[in-house]
Amino acid sequence: MSRRTQTLPEDYFLGMYASDPDPWRFTSSSYERDKYAATLAALPRARYRTAFEPACSIGVFTHALSERCERLLATDLVPAALEDARARCADRPHVEIRQGTMPADWPEERFDLIVLSEFLYFLAPEDFAALVRRAGATIAPGGDIVLVHWLGETDYPLSGDGAAEGFIRLSAPFAQVLSQARTDKYRIDVLRAGTAP
Repeated sequence: MSRRTQTLPEDYFLGMYASDPDPWRFTSSSYERDKYAATLAALPRARYRTAFEPACSIGVFTHALSERCERLLATDLVPAALEDARARCADRPHVEIRQGTMPADWPEERFDLIVLSEFLYFLAPEDFAALVRRAGATIAPGGDIVLVHWLGETDYPLSGDGAAEGFIRLSAPFAQVLSQARTDKYRIDVLRAGTAP
């Protein structure tokens, strides 16, 4: 299967949600449920002061992650998905949900947790590298970056392993691998940013 060479366009995702409000079965899939539990279990700290979750979709994981954060910013590019995410997290005043594409709309704030779950492989190399740079600029000293990637075959610009290994390689100047876990379906890599000099 040949890979796409460009970042997947907004229309790709808009079209998916236009035909199905939950195209990846976030609310019903046992894969998603197990992966969410494993992701939360992989977090090295019980609580985070401020976290960022780009590509939050309809906010199923956002709602679960919010229990571990004093403040959580989540973004997505699809308006319909954001409506669902806002409704799902309406009982969580410390959760802010914004529209934005990655890496162009990466926020300027500092975070002590960044969760990059199942979207890095949608990015072409130049956008991927830009996102790693933005993560490096906004992760707080000693903060954690969690990478979650599906390992199945796709035509995306990167494979799950390619995205994870690429992020680890490009982020080496500012973060080191803390832990790694792998199943037959996904991998979770946890990186920790260096402390301030």
